[in-house]
Amino acid sequence: MHTSTTEPYFVSQFTVAPSSAPVTVRSEPISELCGLMKEMISAQDRQNELLEELIGQVGQTQKRKIVELALWKRSNPELAEYCRRAATTLERVQTDLLASIVEEVDTNADLLLDSEFGLSEFIDRFGPKFMHLNGLFQILAQLGNAPEIQIRRQEVNHHDAETN
Repeated sequence: MHTSTTEPYFVSQFTVAPSSAPVTVRSEPISELCGLMKEMISAQDRQNELLEELIGQVGQTQKRKIVELALWKRSNPELAEYCRRAATTLERVQTDLLASIVEEVDTNADLLLDSEFGLSEFIDRFGPKFMHLNGLFQILAQLGNAPEIQIRRQEVNHHDAETN
């Protein structure tokens, strides 16, 4: 079976012959390369040290936040429960609002794509409401779902010293 193509068919040929000149390796580029590699390893080691430091700091901040939330929940158990229930309700409200946003986008896709006014109107209508609702939900969810942890007296004293 023969197939014809309209594209040109290129053929090229290379001849590889051994060189008669001896290959010499200069030590200058190799030592320069070794120096550059040592610098790269040193820089990489420094980056690793900085990353370990950053992880430690983030971990300490996270631990402090967990302790603070647990202390707050222990001091305000009823309010923590109200926050948890409010977060559950706001989660449903947020889901309904998100469904409205998706429906609006689906219904008015052409208007949103073609009209700067239509897009601005859509953002003005849903943007602030969704952002504020999300912020409230996040706060209430954190307060309502604060972890139950055993807090050592040392951590409480350290927290009190930091706040004073």
